[in-house]
Amino acid sequence: MCSPTNKLYAARISQTWSGSTLMKRDATDAPSRLADEFVRFFRLGARAKSMLNTGEFGAEFSALMLLFPLRSGGPLRVTDLAEIKQADPSTISRQVAQLVKAGLARREADQGDGRATRLAITEAGLAACEQLHESRHALISTALADWPTEQIGTFADLFREFNSSVEALVRNDAAATPRENA
Repeated sequence: MCSPTNKLYAARISQTWSGSTLMKRDATDAPSRLADEFVRFFRLGARAKSMLNTGEFGAEFSALMLLFPLRSGGPLRVTDLAEIKQADPSTISRQVAQLVKAGLARREADQGDGRATRLAITEAGLAACEQLHESRHALISTALADWPTEQIGTFADLFREFNSSVEALVRNDAAATPRENA
């Protein structure tokens, strides 16, 4: 059930600007409808991120998201994290510095290359991961509270399939820079 505000927003995003002329899109064009919903999702996502109370960890949200691959993949080089996140290594370096400063990660020598370092998650980082996971799970569970279980499962399966398709498309776009692929 949509609130009046969401109905108004949905009506507004069903229109698009073409040059100086406002044009209505075909409401049956599924890719256009999906694109509109992603714009809406990203707008709402920024607000939802603020509901996770990440300020207490001493690093910005994007830096905190690096903790999850560190937890699952073990100590990683900055270049590995940049590849995983499809982001510019300089951006990842800045985020890594935040994690180290906050005590959520530590640098350690790379056993295979004495000149390089790897980033490892600390106990505080593991605790932050758990808290972030629980907060995210609670937020999503609340949003889906009125959905039937089978519908949630179907949505999760379709969303995973969609993400895999987009990921393959982005990874194969040799013309895009790492920043564009982020």
